[in-house]
Amino acid sequence: MSSLAWQFKTTVLSGHRIEVVVPGLPEGRPATVVVLADAPAGPKRRLSENIGNYRGGKLFKTAEEVDA
Repeated sequence: MSSLAWQFKTTVLSGHRIEVVVPGLPEGRPATVVVLADAPAGPKRRLSENIGNYRGGKLFKTAEEVDA
């Protein structure tokens, strides 16, 4: 079975509704709707903070150890 696909960016309306209008779809045709909600962006952190919190711990204590 072949499928046609459309992708839209939209905003959730009041009442938690999403409205989709696709002029190319004939009325009465079955369709599958998949909703992927964008995750809210977390706070931006400095790269050094992310590296410092790495599960493996700090692998090197100095820049010289990295170079070696």
